[in-house]
Amino acid sequence: MHRYVLAHTRDGWCCDGFVEYIDDEVVCLAVPHCGSGDRAFFPGPFYPQLYPYPFFPRNRFYRQVFPLAALLGLSLLPFY
Repeated sequence: MHRYVLAHTRDGWCCDGFVEYIDDEVVCLAVPHCGSGDRAFFPGPFYPQLYPYPFFPRNRFYRQVFPLAALLGLSLLPFY
């Protein structure tokens, strides 16, 4: 639990993230969101009505659920 891992699936897909919970059937990872490259603190002239200045939502992690039958392996990764 709460370790940074790399998950390999049987179809060749890889995903790294923190183990959020493990059940008898699934493993749930909290995967870091890369973002869209918008790192500005100011919304600018295109978004004045969407978010109040200077706060707008940031989703740092999203949840990815893997069935245990689909996993080929989990590898521990160092997190600094």
